[in-house]
Amino acid sequence: MALIKSISGIRGTIGGKAGDNLTPIDIVQFTTAFVMFLRKDDSQKKLTLIVGRDARISGDRINKLVCSTLQFMGVDVIDLGLSTTPTVEMTVIQQHADAGIIITASHNPMQWNALKLLNSKGEFISGAEGKELLEIIDKQDFVYSDIKNLGNYTQYDNAINDHIEAILKLPLVDAQAIAKADLSVIVDCVNSTGGIALKPLLERLGVTKIKLLYGEPTGIFPHNPEPIPEHLSEISNEMKRHNYDVGFVVDPDVDRLAIVKDDGEMFVEEYTLVAVADYILQNEKGNTVSNLSSSRALRDVSQRYGVDYNAAAVGEVNVVAKMKETNAIIGGEGNGGVIYPALHYGRDALVGVALFLSYMAKSKKSCSAIRAQYPAYFISKNKIELQPNMNVKHILDSIAEDYKQYEVNRIDGVKIDFDNGWVHLRTSNTEPIIRIYAEAGTEEQAEHLAQKIMLDIREAMK
Repeated sequence: MALIKSISGIRGTIGGKAGDNLTPIDIVQFTTAFVMFLRKDDSQKKLTLIVGRDARISGDRINKLVCSTLQFMGVDVIDLGLSTTPTVEMTVIQQHADAGIIITASHNPMQWNALKLLNSKGEFISGAEGKELLEIIDKQDFVYSDIKNLGNYTQYDNAINDHIEAILKLPLVDAQAIAKADLSVIVDCVNSTGGIALKPLLERLGVTKIKLLYGEPTGIFPHNPEPIPEHLSEISNEMKRHNYDVGFVVDPDVDRLAIVKDDGEMFVEEYTLVAVADYILQNEKGNTVSNLSSSRALRDVSQRYGVDYNAAAVGEVNVVAKMKETNAIIGGEGNGGVIYPALHYGRDALVGVALFLSYMAKSKKSCSAIRAQYPAYFISKNKIELQPNMNVKHILDSIAEDYKQYEVNRIDGVKIDFDNGWVHLRTSNTEPIIRIYAEAGTEEQAEHLAQKIMLDIREAMK
């Protein structure tokens, strides 16, 4: 069991002792501290917050705790109920709310849940703001509202439709072309809120041939919910047995998008952003951004169009900051996270689907043909569990020193660039692990780089 308090929110497993796991006490304290943070310049400020959740079994109970705590703090609550992370982000903007809370543990298994925090722009709070919030929690100096100043509660059931309407209005989303292409689409929604968002989106885009796998928001995940190749055998086999043009897989809160090709093979989540960026850059000139753990393929595509590519530290808030700094028109993360500022500054699988289908329809290319256009890079993704007595700083410093003859980047863990590839190791923001990503021109080379670094890490751990 675990509890992780970080600058991006609080995440943990349900049950156990307060302070060690995600318990009601931790949820109430964290929600209270967030309100106090929002009121740091005006303790009497009237606030309105948007709250939404994915379909995890614990979600409804946590939602009630969060909404009640907010009301006891004098905050007016607009509760979206079952929703998606990008939908909550957009609703904060559309409703002119002061902030938002998303109840989701993203790709983690169903025993996990989390609170993710949004500012008034519908974007995740910054690292500096997150540190302030953690300090408020440590002080435990909480003050609640009196009986005359309790907050109001409102349910809003149209948020997903609002989100879809905004996507359909984007100039590069071509519903007419998609309808004319008559595409057959299969979607795996892992029994979470993708099921209540993707089907209506596809229907509004003119797709009539839709097969929905695990579309009921029961919160009982039928397989590991992280949308990576080793977890997607069922949709792959279904596509090999039947005739589909494309498959889409989303994580429980619908901010990550994996694509499956018409032959049932993986498009590979690293290339979701690459393909969407390619489509955007065909129609508009502008810069691109991804994080340090993402494929070099986005850099290569950007160079083809004569635009600047920049890398950011891992984490949506860091990518968004770099996108704003460099005026990027498309960006995201290699885990299938597409950020399209023309809609909003947040990872959004729904807009990713709409843009990719527009690309297929307008280019008249198959999913496999689109994938074949890009450089053949292979990424090996590994992790090492952290133990309480591990000195992570020492481990990272040791690796950086061992490879100082190469180009070493320390803005987020350690990234080592070799002539034939790269390795990036960093502590996770969401799990007690060190992630080790390696990329090279062949699968064997990538795996060799990863295993070599993992041996070096184990040696440093001694």
